[in-house]
Amino acid sequence: MNAPFAGQRFAVVGLGRAGLPAARRLREFGASVVVWDDGEASRNAAAVEGFDVRRPSAAEGHFDALVLSPGIPHLLPKPHPEAVWAREAGVPVLTDAELLYQAVRTLGSKARFAGITGTNGKSTTTALLAHILTVAGIPNAAGANLGQAALSLPVLPDDGVYVLEMSSYMLERLASLRFDVGVMLNLSPDHLDRHGNMAGYAAAKREIFARQNADCTAIIGIEDKPSRQMADWLAGQPAKLVTISSEYYETPPNRALAGKHNAQNAFAASEAARALGVSEEAILEGIKTFPGLAHRAQEVAIREGVRFINDSKATNADAASRAMGLFEHFVWVAGGVAKAGGIEDLAPLFPRIEKAFLIGQDGEVFAQRLSEAGVENNYVGTLERAVPAAFEAAKAGCGTVLFSPAAASFDQFPNFEVRGERFTSLAKADV
Repeated sequence: MNAPFAGQRFAVVGLGRAGLPAARRLREFGASVVVWDDGEASRNAAAVEGFDVRRPSAAEGHFDALVLSPGIPHLLPKPHPEAVWAREAGVPVLTDAELLYQAVRTLGSKARFAGITGTNGKSTTTALLAHILTVAGIPNAAGANLGQAALSLPVLPDDGVYVLEMSSYMLERLASLRFDVGVMLNLSPDHLDRHGNMAGYAAAKREIFARQNADCTAIIGIEDKPSRQMADWLAGQPAKLVTISSEYYETPPNRALAGKHNAQNAFAASEAARALGVSEEAILEGIKTFPGLAHRAQEVAIREGVRFINDSKATNADAASRAMGLFEHFVWVAGGVAKAGGIEDLAPLFPRIEKAFLIGQDGEVFAQRLSEAGVENNYVGTLERAVPAAFEAAKAGCGTVLFSPAAASFDQFPNFEVRGERFTSLAKADV
């Protein structure tokens, strides 16, 4: 059987990085698909591929599910109109990772699923686990919130492993997916507008462990209070519980995994690999040879003795603290759409900042906080102004420009990747 969704009907709303690939695969798998996007260009692109482009409606008859792009809210802060229709019609609102699981199982594959979440570190841990599995010769496919959309991944054989980075937006839209290995790295305030409060955010993250049984493994970091509380809850659940902390793990012998936070990431990936039957030799070799990820404390250029570090993935203060902690002194480029708390939690690291150049929607708020702390800074608005200014300041001082925004990108860029690529071009003076 090669059409696991034959006879089923889906609505796909939001035709971006995950939506359009999901629609293609659903059609390939035998489903009838109606697609919609609020953007005319996305609708036109789907129409060129022959999709039925229109707003789904209960009046059209039964739908098996609404596949809603992760970034589109179905509850808070305000549900999208199509989500309201689906809820009123009793149509499940799902993420494409759920449909990948359903398809794989319907096609008879016993491939295992490893899910990785956390406020920070999940991309590195996902990529590292996939790398270790590759070193061990185990068929694997990594994706979801990182890399390929989940439903774009190939159908793996019985001995294969799916390594899925799961955001809270995705986790709250699961129905049957059970992770043979579930990893929750850490919890700090993030996406509170979407989940209502910290309790709602933690509840979404806890879905990584939903439906696990005694054959499954739950791995959780215990370096913050919300995670320790979740670990206490997990102690009463059927899955094998493994707690991790960077305090109990040596810094990996790999520059791509520098820093205390990466010790925890490596610990998590190692424990996940062990749970999946990987040998100690393959785990050590995988950690040693891991190439790292773009946009995570990545050295992208050296000009006139100045190092440029691209940490565009740091979309909140907690993430930025991890890169900032790697350098004794640096010229800081930061700003964008601030998360709850802004940069207040970075105050202990302010003495490391020789000078800051702030950009974006909340850059002026960051500048005011730094001024209160006596940190020299300028609000310059854009990366085009910030990078050359930071370069001159670093030449006269510490020799390091760190772009670790501590804020989301959506005021000036479609995502952190595009933001990081722009910084890299400016750092190389390739403009």
